[in-house]
Amino acid sequence: MPHSLVIVESPAKARTIAGFLGDGYVVESSVGHIRDLPSNASEIPKAYAAEKWSRLGVDVDNDFKPLYVVTGRAKKQVARLKSLLRDDDVEALYLATDEDREGEAIAWHLLEVLNPQVPVHRMVFHEITAQAIAEAIESPRELDRRLVDAQEARRIFDRLYGYEVSPVLWRKVQPKLSAGRVQSVANRLIVERERERMAFAAASFWSLTVTLDSGGAFETRLAEIDGARVAASRDFDDAGALAAKGAQPVVVLDEARAGELSAAVVGRSFEVSAREAKPYRRRPAAPFITSTLQQAAGGRHGFSAARTMAAAQRLYEAGRITYMRTDATTLSSAAQHAARAVASAEFGAETVPAKPRAYTRKTKNAQEAHEAIRPAGETWRRPGTVSDLGGDAARVYDLVWQRTVASQMNDAVGETVSIRLTGTVAAGNPVGETRLGLFTAGTVVTAPGWRFVYGAGDSAGDPTGDPTGDSAADPSSSANGAGDPAADSAADSAADPAGDSAADPPEQQLPDLAEGDTAQARSATPRGHETSPPSRYTEASLVRRLEQLGVGRPSTYASIMETIQNRGYVWKKSSALVPTWTSFVTVALMEKHYDRLVDYELTARMEDDLDDIAAGEKQYIPWLADFYFGAPAAGTAAPNPGLRHLVSDEFLEQIDPAALNNIPLGNDADGEPVVVRLGRFGPYLRRGDDTRSLPPDVAPDELTVDRAVELLSAPAERALGTHPETGEEVIVLPGRFGPYVSAGRRTDDGPKPKTASLLESMSPETVTLDDALKLLSLPRTVGTDDDDVPITVQSGRYGPYLVRGKDSRNLESEEQLFTIDREQALALLAQPKRARSRRSQEPLRELGNDPVSGRPVVLKDGRFGLYVTDGDVNASLRQDDEGESITIERAAELLEMRRAAPARAARKPAAKKPAKKKPAKK
Repeated sequence: MPHSLVIVESPAKARTIAGFLGDGYVVESSVGHIRDLPSNASEIPKAYAAEKWSRLGVDVDNDFKPLYVVTGRAKKQVARLKSLLRDDDVEALYLATDEDREGEAIAWHLLEVLNPQVPVHRMVFHEITAQAIAEAIESPRELDRRLVDAQEARRIFDRLYGYEVSPVLWRKVQPKLSAGRVQSVANRLIVERERERMAFAAASFWSLTVTLDSGGAFETRLAEIDGARVAASRDFDDAGALAAKGAQPVVVLDEARAGELSAAVVGRSFEVSAREAKPYRRRPAAPFITSTLQQAAGGRHGFSAARTMAAAQRLYEAGRITYMRTDATTLSSAAQHAARAVASAEFGAETVPAKPRAYTRKTKNAQEAHEAIRPAGETWRRPGTVSDLGGDAARVYDLVWQRTVASQMNDAVGETVSIRLTGTVAAGNPVGETRLGLFTAGTVVTAPGWRFVYGAGDSAGDPTGDPTGDSAADPSSSANGAGDPAADSAADSAADPAGDSAADPPEQQLPDLAEGDTAQARSATPRGHETSPPSRYTEASLVRRLEQLGVGRPSTYASIMETIQNRGYVWKKSSALVPTWTSFVTVALMEKHYDRLVDYELTARMEDDLDDIAAGEKQYIPWLADFYFGAPAAGTAAPNPGLRHLVSDEFLEQIDPAALNNIPLGNDADGEPVVVRLGRFGPYLRRGDDTRSLPPDVAPDELTVDRAVELLSAPAERALGTHPETGEEVIVLPGRFGPYVSAGRRTDDGPKPKTASLLESMSPETVTLDDALKLLSLPRTVGTDDDDVPITVQSGRYGPYLVRGKDSRNLESEEQLFTIDREQALALLAQPKRARSRRSQEPLRELGNDPVSGRPVVLKDGRFGLYVTDGDVNASLRQDDEGESITIERAAELLEMRRAAPARAARKPAAKKPAKKKPAKK
């Protein structure tokens, strides 16, 4: 039967679209990318293996011609697609990959590899609904070579950056590190924030909350003392010094003064000296783009970027939301009307403005041709009705539905009232009474508008906030659609002068007081405070910062978050991203010797250049040549050195790894410098000739000089006693693979002392001499079998086991190393040998059900450490995860990341070398 072949990226997407197209179409998937630059030497075709540039996969001296190879995992699928195309009944080929640059590139690679002999059409859509697919079939277009060029330029650029700079890190820092256009900038941001935290000095101050009564109780804050403003955290700098600006003097309240005033103020009367009422107006946030969806899911549900995108991918492929990789906040006319219809039906026609709201982007490199993330189609499922795709997908859909509907509703409006009161107390002033000024503010929302979506009684409104920096053109508020900025800032101007934030005052109904009215103080509560250092980035806030800088693209953020953690640059402390000392050294190297490659403006300019290439305004080969070979700096005749020079042996000779690998913490009491250095086996402290390994769970900002001196002063080893048989001193000390005991000390010319690792149940602080002697007695001979073959027990890398000749069995516990006897050992050896990987192991903890698979998730201890599993998918715990405290939410995130990870290629068995023929004996 004649038919057309439609190729999409994923099998799930193929199944959904096939249901819409029906007979006359065969829908198949490419299963992602089918071609890429070679990732290792085994993928390089023999014809190119001898070429010097083949390692790069890019012939830089031949117009940066890329060497594309069909990836190992794609070969089988490519063969299947070619087979389908050879069918004589195929009349046309529709390339229906995603509508972004990456999707366009995949379509081009399919065209190049499949070489179809039938008409080819490019089919694009941003939502998977019956109407959208029908329209895409009816209105195909040609392949956009400009988008392909932009994606190819990005891929080649990233390959040159990563493959040329990463080896520099291997040579000058440590092996297995990586560098990248976006990841290196992300690392720099995280390290810079940690440096700020390390340099931060906290300042202490007190505040006083006074509860007044005037026909109803309300809270106020002490704002002034004898005309001087009471200091708050905003009045201190990062060094902990008072740095208040303005003509009004500032007084720092300490504990004693706060307590004195607290006692003196109760029962005193305060008069209203000023009352100000201003209109309150808050607009809805713009519809989601990729980065704001990641931020909202992180803030509301604690999802990582990868977990959010995995859920969004399932929703898109099932036809529930529009394409999830976008940086545009625009909505189609049909989507605007759909959102307005939902809002009218759910919350009343009065909650919808007379005309649809339109949104524009203020962020760099926005592509307005695309559409925001919204529910798919023209009639939308209600929240709570998409649980068939898993709990994560349901939560993400609810966020998208709420944000989209809210974006087409009226502003939340009301009134913000601020009240200032004055009075006197007999405290702290030897020549008279002390005059105090109190302040309070409250907001009353009279028309919740868009906040109905999130619950009109919820004072937080949209819990995701408006992190987009996008503006809504509101036709109901002004001619130019800009709204009323004065109204928007009213609440800010009413903020407490002693407070720290310009956020909205709390929603509270204040008494109807006028100037001259009085209120009596019923109670007072003093509170101590400390200024806080700048907050560490979370995945959500780092994505936001990268977006503000114009670095990266929506499709890259989730993978970048994974890369910087997997490469050992960052670990998580709760949701905060903490840089490792490796990251400190790497960033120092990049800042000093490759500053252009991690410069924020220059990196953002690269994104602008790629946009110009996509628009056909710039050619990518000259652009790559400028980057790699060098070009004159902007506005000067002086050349910017190209990447080729920056990775040359001549340039690398200038980089002193010892100078980089020296992170100063400060000086001890004797003026001796204390530094952190990276060693072969990890970071360590150094003070003169004293060194100590650093515990892995100490964040850089927690490593003060005092803490470092404490670690350096702790004994590196502990003597346990004397070996009763040899007379040698038995000690416990730290080692590369964990703590161990030693009978004697190692010397340069003496024999190597006998050593043994501590068992999992032991610790260096509590191990005794008897414990050590037991360990040093291993391996232990428990007897012989009937053929006089010795049977021994010993502790190995994967746990305790017993051995008889070449036969071995795993022991059930460490205690058996010292308790198992000959008969028990023979009985164990008589049992069939079981592979360790198949041994039944009791779960350490039951965590709950996985929101995706619905199966129970348990924590287990495996060959390579702790992991979580739902019985089908296994995911190892990360460095910052702890088995005792891991939650079902974190376990679900790890499992989702494992599902989303590319399949690992199976290892090929090693080729057997033919045996050498021996010459015949004469």
